[in-house]
Amino acid sequence: MDLKAFKLDIDELIIQFAEFDSTAFGEFKRVWLSRKFSYIFEASPSTNQGFFMQSLYAHSIGYMVSAGSLSSRLGGLYCLYCLYETQSIKPPFKIYLSLGELRQLKKLAIDAKTTGVKVVSALLKTMLEKNMFLFGCVGVNEGSATERVNELTDIQNARIQTAYNKLFANSRLEHFIHMDMGVELGVDLVKKMSSDYAAAKELAIKDAGQVIDVENIKHIAENRRLIGDTMEKTAADWNSQKELFYEQTGFSHLRGVAPPNQEPNDSEQPQTEESEEHENDVIFGKELESLLF
Repeated sequence: MDLKAFKLDIDELIIQFAEFDSTAFGEFKRVWLSRKFSYIFEASPSTNQGFFMQSLYAHSIGYMVSAGSLSSRLGGLYCLYCLYETQSIKPPFKIYLSLGELRQLKKLAIDAKTTGVKVVSALLKTMLEKNMFLFGCVGVNEGSATERVNELTDIQNARIQTAYNKLFANSRLEHFIHMDMGVELGVDLVKKMSSDYAAAKELAIKDAGQVIDVENIKHIAENRRLIGDTMEKTAADWNSQKELFYEQTGFSHLRGVAPPNQEPNDSEQPQTEESEEHENDVIFGKELESLLF
């Protein structure tokens, strides 16, 4: 995916803002609106939107953590905030931030506070309250956007795995989701029984026709859909709906996961990862709050 044009747009936006050493967020918004910058999402791809957004975020973060002027660094922060707030994707993609970038963001907050740019504290407070950030280890200069997206995917997969374990713990819901209705209802046996019954009924009416008039009951033995065939079709429809459900929810990839009470080792790992991630969020919040208040 070629994102050079999008990155060039961000370059021109931040350069125009920093041209006169401006630090005001209001000035940045004026430049954003004058360039109709929100239209950048009109040309966004219909697929790989996570990669697209993280690439834009990463390019803005590059300015935010650079050794450039305060105006340029603030332009990166302001652009990051505006990209998040104006993105057309719902729910919005969070901003991936590495620990190294977190340190640079703290330094930017200190520099802004020292020079009297009070809006930065308010802006970071808003970003914290809206939980805009996700944290990882791969920084802008340490890896590609693909690596950042891959790490985000791993984080989300761990969350889904944990939610899956909690959802199905001590529950029969998983049984019904993965149930083979044909086996559950004994369709093969019922189909054989209904076929045997139909054959016996036809033979009985044929034999009876040799001694009495059976015109009024012949319709009983006429070829009709057997109960076994009906049940077989119902089971087939169930399987089709089940496969569609798997495709839409991704549960098919988790079929091998045992409930937590059966395989504690398998379920503890995702929970541990989620706990560590939550701890990172808390630590980040405390560190920034110490600068803001």
